[in-house]
Amino acid sequence: MTIEIKVPELGESVVDATVVRWFKSVGDHIKVGEALVELETEKANFEVAAERQGVLASIVKVDGEDVLVGEVLGALEEGAAAEKAADTAQPAPEPEEVKIEITEITEDTDGEKVTPVARRIAEEHGVDLSRVTGTGHGGRVTKEDVENYVASGEAREAPAEEVSNVQPIRKEGAALPVEQAPSLAVARDVREERIKMSRRRRTIARRMLEAKQTTAMLTTFNEIDMGAVMELRRRRKETFKEKYGVGLGLNSFFVKAAIGALKEFPQINAEIDGDDMIIKHYYDIGIAIGAAEGLVVPVLRNADSMTFASIEKHIKDYAQKTEDNALSLEDIMGGTFTITNGGVFGSLMSTPILNPPQVGILGLHKIEERPVVVNGDLEVRPMMYVALSYDHRIVDGREAVQYLVRVKQLIEDPESLLLEG
Repeated sequence: MTIEIKVPELGESVVDATVVRWFKSVGDHIKVGEALVELETEKANFEVAAERQGVLASIVKVDGEDVLVGEVLGALEEGAAAEKAADTAQPAPEPEEVKIEITEITEDTDGEKVTPVARRIAEEHGVDLSRVTGTGHGGRVTKEDVENYVASGEAREAPAEEVSNVQPIRKEGAALPVEQAPSLAVARDVREERIKMSRRRRTIARRMLEAKQTTAMLTTFNEIDMGAVMELRRRRKETFKEKYGVGLGLNSFFVKAAIGALKEFPQINAEIDGDDMIIKHYYDIGIAIGAAEGLVVPVLRNADSMTFASIEKHIKDYAQKTEDNALSLEDIMGGTFTITNGGVFGSLMSTPILNPPQVGILGLHKIEERPVVVNGDLEVRPMMYVALSYDHRIVDGREAVQYLVRVKQLIEDPESLLLEG
């Protein structure tokens, strides 16, 4: 019996994904619950597991292909058919060469067999195929052979030699140019690399553009004296870590301060739906975390009811999940307001972009000692610039400025966070 492996429901508003990799090969025996293939959506990566036991009979969608919900990824065979499939199964063909190998094998001018994909990549990089050693069947040059040759650096030298041997046409007595235009063009080609953006990066690009085009985004700034928080952390950090098993960072202070200020300015914890404003009287705070594939924003649910320790533990767990590429759709869905900290990368000031449909995002930055006037005296204090980007369609400048002032007040008097946060 043949069982189709289909793309499952991917979560709220997600309709497509990209095949990252297959964990199994055609002919492998599969147990119930075993991971078969990894999919990447715009929000997270997740694995599709086998619902039945059998043998992987076919792979329809290969690594790198985009797929829609409900599309067939491959097929399992159960029972006697499974054993037959295992006996006759062949390894899955190379994704980009599967159709080409069936219909066409071309020959290089030097007599070596070259796949069309390999030839195309060689042309793009200016590679002389006679220099590439083929590792495919019968010594055929594959795309991996060409890519490995380009990556080795040998391809950078070969085109230069060929171009240097070309004698330019020039008038008698004219000086030979120091550099020829073709050599510059070839040099640029071999130093460029074309990489397809991951689905997450494509989604980030699309959403950032949408945020700029569909919102009336403005940003207001302020600066905060971080001295009181830093002193409190210095005094409490050891006992805090001993008691809760996690460090006392800055994030928990700003989560509490952001919520305290949101309670006073509820329009910033809202979204627009047509001609209506939806004011949210709950506080699901997104925490932006940098990842190799791009920024992700896991959400602290009902953060107003969390303790400092709970906030720090959740953020630590999310950071680890991000590193392991293990965030679930539940981790990153929703959110009413976002906090992003460019200071961890050294940013002194920036204008964060909204995370629609949210209408506010708080940007934190690097703490830097600066001379400031305190009660008429000049002092060196640890200062941080903060930024609030907001959707001016429902948030006025007055509310935005007052919101940021309130965050400043709460951070500079951290004991008040126990009451206001």
